[in-house]
Parts: sequence; structure tokens; C-alpha cells
Amino acid sequence: MVTNETSKSYARWVAAISALGGLLFGYDTGVMSGALLYIENEFTLSAAQEGAVTSMLLVGAAIGALTGGRVADAIGRRLTLILGGLIFVGGSIACALAADVLSLGASRTVLGLAVGMVSIVVPMYISEMVPADVRGRLVSLNTLMIVVGQLVAFLTNSALAHTGSWRLMLGLAAVPGAMLAIGMVALPDSPVWLRRRGRFDDASRVAARLSIAMGADEGASISSREVRAAERQALRVPWIRRTVLIAVCVGVTQQVTGVNAIVYFAPKMMNLVGISTENAVYTSIIIGTVSVISCWIGMLLVDRIGRRRLLTIGLVGTSTSLVLLSVAYKFAEADTRISALVLVLMATFIAFQQAAVSLTTWLLLSELVPPAARGLGMGIAGLGLWVANWLVAQGFLPMVEAIGGSLSFLVFAVLGGMALVFVRANVPETTDRSLDDVAAEMKRRAEARY
Repeated sequence: MVTNETSKSYARWVAAISALGGLLFGYDTGVMSGALLYIENEFTLSAAQEGAVTSMLLVGAAIGALTGGRVADAIGRRLTLILGGLIFVGGSIACALAADVLSLGASRTVLGLAVGMVSIVVPMYISEMVPADVRGRLVSLNTLMIVVGQLVAFLTNSALAHTGSWRLMLGLAAVPGAMLAIGMVALPDSPVWLRRRGRFDDASRVAARLSIAMGADEGASISSREVRAAERQALRVPWIRRTVLIAVCVGVTQQVTGVNAIVYFAPKMMNLVGISTENAVYTSIIIGTVSVISCWIGMLLVDRIGRRRLLTIGLVGTSTSLVLLSVAYKFAEADTRISALVLVLMATFIAFQQAAVSLTTWLLLSELVPPAARGLGMGIAGLGLWVANWLVAQGFLPMVEAIGGSLSFLVFAVLGGMALVFVRANVPETTDRSLDDVAAEMKRRAEARY
């Protein structure tokens, strides 16, 4: 007999293994900030080439996010994550062996495919594999692993800085990639996917082991082609289309606060207010440490106070921090003694962002999209998030050059305020509710507007 505690222990194990995808996501998005210093010297890169090598991961991630959900519907969440792990291994080794900037850019694009794929499929898989009362905490484990991965990347860069071995920095990601692929071999596919493919006995067996309530066994087994056709048809249904659009906006909300402007460029921004390059590098480690601690706190809170309320608190906190950061940065440009306050406010912003905004947006993406359009819908939402990420990464430094750092932070504060209004008007509370119940709530809300 499977007890409730046994089920939750198994659910935690499932979440821990699959969340290695989040670790890889974080490591590969964070490691380039340090490795690029040495790549630039070896390949004599221009500024445009530096930007291209960095952003190719984001381009690949956008493609991987869009296609990842479809692949997961076709071959299952489990096999998709095994495939993702293998791509991480191959892409990391290819980066380490790159002979020139073109091969490095191509390898980073391949890695991006895996990053985008796991960014969608890991929260999808965990949300379908754990009971509703612990879903928030366990899906959020993926977000925690993302920031842990970024911190590991920053620490690895610092540890290897004296060697200048950028190839080792990039190649080390092959190790957790292999662990993800091997670990997923031992796990089952999700009951949601099994039921949709007509494997009702297998779905019931997995659901029973995890103490997940399953809906009625409706319909017959359908092929991968029929799944894709059914999802395209589902997106023509007004309430489903509206729900997917809301999910897209929730994903974009994570980026319009400017989080990755600070994650990617905090050392650069500190350097611009008079901090030496040597000391500015340590800004990333401080930001990474705050990210991990605050994300852990958010995990403990998300099932207690709810997604919608936590996201609201986060957006208020990030917008307020950005307004104060805008003011402090303006004064720091004239007086470097205020640079310490700038760093404190950056850390405060990151604390609200990672404990509330980033954590809840990844979670809501896995909960809002209805089962009828889950693969395609989450892929579209993920595409929106990664495109927004790319726009922030590409546009932030030119914006700083055009209007200054102070006004740039203020722009993100305004966008965060607009995101807050959107969330309060359109996002329901999903805590302690089954995925089917959330879908029914979104349908009721949409129909009330028609």
C-alpha cells in the first residue's frame, strides 16, 4: 500500500531529478559572462561578435521552447528530457572543442535548443507528476535550480579565472547533462500524457503511486499527429486562445522587470559608476547568492500565501526597488561613494524578483495552459518569454548609452507597474487546485467576458 508520505517522497525524488534541467538552464545562461573574457582574447572578437556568441543561446532557446512542448506531446515528457540531457552533453562538449567563433556560435545555438526545451518541459512534467498540495513548492524547485546553476557558473568562472580555461568552463555542463539523461531513464512518464495516449492502466498506476487525483478516462488513444491537430484546433476555441495569451503575458512579465539586465550586466553597470573591473566581477557572485537564498524563501511561501498574492508582492517590490535604484544610480554617477547603495538596491530587486516574480511565473506557465493545448500552448508562452529575454539582453546596453542607467532602470519600473495591473486583472489563484479545475476557472472567466 502506498502511503501519502511515501507518495510525497517519491514526488520529491521525481522533481529533484527532472530539475537538473533547471540547473543546466542556469549554468549555461550564466557561464558565458566569465568565459567571454577569455574567448574574446583567443578569438579576437569584435563587440558585435561578442554579442552574437552570447545571444545565440537565447535564439536557440526560443526555438527550443516553441518546439519542446510539441516534442513532449509526441514522444512523452520523459523521453523529451532524456533527449534534452543528451543535447546538453553534446552541445557542451562541442563548445569546449570549438575551433573558431562560428563553431562556438553554432554550438551555443544547439545548447540553446536544450535550454529552451527543458525550460518548458521540466515544469510541465513536474506539475503533472506531483499532488496539488505540494505542486507549487516542487515545480518551484526547478526555478531554484536555475538560480543555483547561475551561481555555480559564477563560482566556476571565479575558480578557473587564474587558468583562463574557458573551454573547461563551458564543457563542465556535460556532467549534469549526463546525470539528467540517466536519471530520467528510471522515472515514468506523466499520467496526463499516458492518459491522453490511451494508456489508462499505466496512467492510473503512476497516479496512484503519486497520490494524484485523475479525471475520467475519456476518449481513445490518439497518435502524435492527432495530438498536434487537436492542439491546433483547440487554439481556435476562444477561451483556450485567451488563456494561452494570458500565459504568454505572464511569461513576458518575468522579463519586463529587467531581471536579466541586472543578471547579465550587473558588473558592467557597477563598473560605469566607478567600481574597478576586478571588484565589479564579484557583483555577479553577490547577485547569484541573493538569488538562491531568496528563491528558497519563495519556495517555502508559494503554497502558503498563493501564487497570485506572491506575484503581486513581487511586482510591487521590484518596481519600488527599481525606482529607488534609478535615483541612487543617478547620484552614484557623480559620487562613487553611493555605489554601495546601488549594489544593495540591485540585491533587493533580485530578492523580490527571484522569491516572487520569477518563481511564480514559471509555476503559472505550467498551471494556466489547459490540457487540450498544453504542449503547443506552453511552447508559445515559452517563446514569448525567451524573445522578451533576448530583447532585454540586446537592448539594455544601447538603452543605457542613449538615455543613461538611471532612466533605463526607471523604464523597467514603469513596465513592472503595467505588469502588476495586468496580473491583478487576469491571473486567477491556482494554489491547491487541480489542473482541470484551473482550466475550468479560466473558461468561466473568459465566457464571462463574451
